[in-house]
Amino acid sequence: QVQLVESGGGLVQPGGSLKLSCAGTGFRFGVYTMAWYRQAPGKQREVVASITMWGSRTYADSVKDRFTISRDNGKNTVYLQMNSLKPEDTAVYYCHSETLSGTDIHWGQGTQVTVSS
Repeated sequence: QVQLVESGGGLVQPGGSLKLSCAGTGFRFGVYTMAWYRQAPGKQREVVASITMWGSRTYADSVKDRFTISRDNGKNTVYLQMNSLKPEDTAVYYCHSETLSGTDIHWGQGTQVTVSS
């Protein structure tokens, strides 16, 4: 059974940092594109960052130069380092896995990130 389990969310002040983790089980983690999405109240879910099996990274314009996605295939884990956090980064962050063909897609349960003073 495929599972994606996120951790690391919480409350942080503006300008602070958080590191999210997502551990995957039940699938060949190393051959999947992994991504982080987020959904703020009243808004559509949006992609934040993604990393392919070869390590190629893409970022939403709103998080470039502040967030870094990485993966450790030996630990079946993908990370999202978030620096210089802003109130508008407040959202539920979801881990996402997908094959290159797009035929096998999975989501984590989400972790809340709140940026507030």
